[in-house]
Amino acid sequence: MIASCLCYLLLPAARLFRALSDAFFTCRKNALLAKSSSPQVEGNFAMAPRGPDQEECEGLLQQWREEGSNQVLSTASEGPLADKGLAQSSLALLMDNSGEQDAASEEKWSSRQLSDLREAENLDEPFPEMLGEEPLPEIEGPMWAAVPMQTAPQYADCAVLPMGALAAEQWEEDPAVVAWSIAPEPMPQEEAPLWPFEGLGQLQPPPMEIPYHEILWREWEDFSTTQPDAQGLEAGDGPQFQFTLMSYNILAQDLMQQSSELYLHCHPDILNWNYRFANLMQEFQHWDPDILCLQEVQEDHYWEQLEPSLRMMGFTCFYKRRTGCKTDGCAVCYKPTRFRLLCASPVEYFRPGLELLNRDNVGLVLLLQPLVPEGLGQVSVAPLCVANTHVLYNPRRGDVKLAQMAILLAEVDKVARLSDGSHCPIILCGDLNSVPDSPLYNFIRDGEIQYHGMPAWKVSGQEDFSHQLYQRKLQAPLWPSSLGITDCCQYVTSCHPKRSERRKYGRDFLLRFRFCNIACQRPVGLVLMEGVTDTKPERPAGWAESVLEEDASELEPVFPRTTGTIQHCLHLTSVYTHFLPQHGRPEVTTMPLGLGTTVDYIFFSAESYENGNRTDQRLYGDGTLKLLGRLSLLSEEILWAANGLPNPFCSSDHLCLLASFGMDVTAP
Repeated sequence: MIASCLCYLLLPAARLFRALSDAFFTCRKNALLAKSSSPQVEGNFAMAPRGPDQEECEGLLQQWREEGSNQVLSTASEGPLADKGLAQSSLALLMDNSGEQDAASEEKWSSRQLSDLREAENLDEPFPEMLGEEPLPEIEGPMWAAVPMQTAPQYADCAVLPMGALAAEQWEEDPAVVAWSIAPEPMPQEEAPLWPFEGLGQLQPPPMEIPYHEILWREWEDFSTTQPDAQGLEAGDGPQFQFTLMSYNILAQDLMQQSSELYLHCHPDILNWNYRFANLMQEFQHWDPDILCLQEVQEDHYWEQLEPSLRMMGFTCFYKRRTGCKTDGCAVCYKPTRFRLLCASPVEYFRPGLELLNRDNVGLVLLLQPLVPEGLGQVSVAPLCVANTHVLYNPRRGDVKLAQMAILLAEVDKVARLSDGSHCPIILCGDLNSVPDSPLYNFIRDGEIQYHGMPAWKVSGQEDFSHQLYQRKLQAPLWPSSLGITDCCQYVTSCHPKRSERRKYGRDFLLRFRFCNIACQRPVGLVLMEGVTDTKPERPAGWAESVLEEDASELEPVFPRTTGTIQHCLHLTSVYTHFLPQHGRPEVTTMPLGLGTTVDYIFFSAESYENGNRTDQRLYGDGTLKLLGRLSLLSEEILWAANGLPNPFCSSDHLCLLASFGMDVTAP
C-alpha cells in the first residue's frame, strides 16, 4: 500500500520535473538562435563549444533544482492547479534569465557536456541533438485522469481505484477530493463480458432501472373456489382446515465459502451472512407460512439468530444437524397456535459398517395435530405427518440416494400409520438432488422402482455419465437385511408387530414337553442308573412328537425380499408440475453454474392421474389433503436476467417453495 501511494504521488512529480527540464533547454536553444549571427548556429547545435554562459546556466539550473526538489511532494499533493502554477513560474524565471544572455552565448556546447548534464538530472529520455529534429513523441502508456478517491479508514492518506471503475461507474468530480490514477482503456461494448458463465455471452443483462422484485415476480396460483376466514377455515361443501407450508434451502454460509467458485458472479456484499439473514427473515415474514421446512441450516446461525428470530415470529422449531463433522442440518418449524406436536423423529442415514450408508445426511419427521377452533363444537381433523430432508448431492451415487430415501419413507410409514393400518395425510419436502422424471422422482410419485442393473448416475438424472467406460450399477438386494427395512420401505417391526400379551405357561403346556423327541433321546455320557436312566420313556398314543416346531414361525418372523424392486404405499404426488405453460419453459428451483434445474420438491398425499396432460395445473385427485394454491416458480431465462442466484433480492441459491393445503373437518 505504501508503494502504491508513493507511485501515485511521485510519478506525476517526476513527469512535471522532466517537462520543466525540457522547457529550460528549449528556451535556451531559442535564445541562442535569436542572438547568434554566426552561420554555424544553424548547423549542429550539439557540437557548440563550452563558453562562460554555460556555467551561468548550470548554476541557475542547480539553484532551481535545490529549491524546487524540496517542494515536489507538497506541490504534487496540492493538485493540478498547483502544478500548473509552478510550471508557469519556472518558465517565467527561465525566460528572464535567457533574455540577459550576452554575445558570448554564441559559443556552442559539446555533446558530451550535454550528456553529462542529462545524467546529472537523472532524465530517462535523451534530448534531441539536431536543430531540425522533430519534437519528442508522446509517451505510449496509460493516460492519466482524475478520479474520486476511495479511502479506507485505516488508509486515509491513500486513494485506491479498482480497475475498470471509470468505465463501470458514473461519478461527480469533487475538486476538493481528487486523486490521480491510471485511466483504463475503454472496453469495446461487444467484448464486454455480459455473463460470467461460458456459452451464455449472447444474453443481455437487464436494465439497471428495473428492480429485482419486478424481474423475479412470482404469482400465486389459487386453486380454491372459496376464501378462508380469519380462523383458517373454508366454507365449501364442508369446513376445511387450511394451512400453508414452505420448503426452503437457505444455503449454509460454510458450504458457500467452501464452494466459492460457484458464486463468482455475485457481488461480495450480497454474500455476506448479515445481509442474507435480513433478506431471509423478510421473506419469511412476507409469506408467513404455518409450517417452515428448511435445509442447509448452519448450526451456529440457527441457535444464535434463526431460532430466536423465528420464535419471536411465533414458531416452535426442531433442528437436526448432520452427523459427523458437518455444520449444517435440517429444521422444521410450526406455529403452536395452529398445530400441536404429537411426536418428532430425527432420521440419520449414516449406518456404521455399511458402505452404502456412510454419508452424513439427515431428515426430520414430525407428527402434528391441527387445532380446530372451539366454536365448531365436537369436530376433529386427522393428524398431519411432515417430513423434511436433504439427500446426498453426489450425482454418481444414486444407490446411496435410493437407500436414504428408503429409510426416510420407512420412518414416515411408521409415524403416519394409524391403528387401522392406513396412513394419515403426509407432506414430504426438501432438497432431493434429483431432477423431475428421474427414476428416484418416479419412485416417490409412483411407488415403485426396478433398480437392478441400473447405472447409479441414472437414479437422480443430474448428469449424464453414459460416456464413461466404468459405471457403478445397482445390484439386488440394495441393502442387507440387517438394516431392518423391507423392500416395501417399512420397518420389520411394523410388518410384524409384537404381541400385546405374554405367553402364559400352565401345567398342561409344560407336560407336553415330557414325551417330545428331545426328551426321549438318551444324552451322550449319561450315567446309567437302575430305575432312573436305564429305561426309555414310552410316548402315549396321540401325544405330539414336537412342540417347538409348531411355534417356530411365530417366534422367528421372516420377511420376503423381492428381486431388484423397491416399493412404498404412501401415494404421494408433487405440488408442482415442473413446467410453465405460459412461458413454454421448465420450472427452475436452483441455478448452479448458470444452468437452471429443479431439485426441490413438496410431495403430498393424493392420487395422481394415470395419464395427465403436462400443461394442466392439476394432475391429481383430491383426497383427505387438498392442494388449495401454490407460489409459482420461475424459468431459467428469468433467473438469467436477474444475474442468477443468489442476487440482491433472493439471498439463497435456491428458490423457496410455498403451497396452501386444506384438510377436511369431520365429526367424531
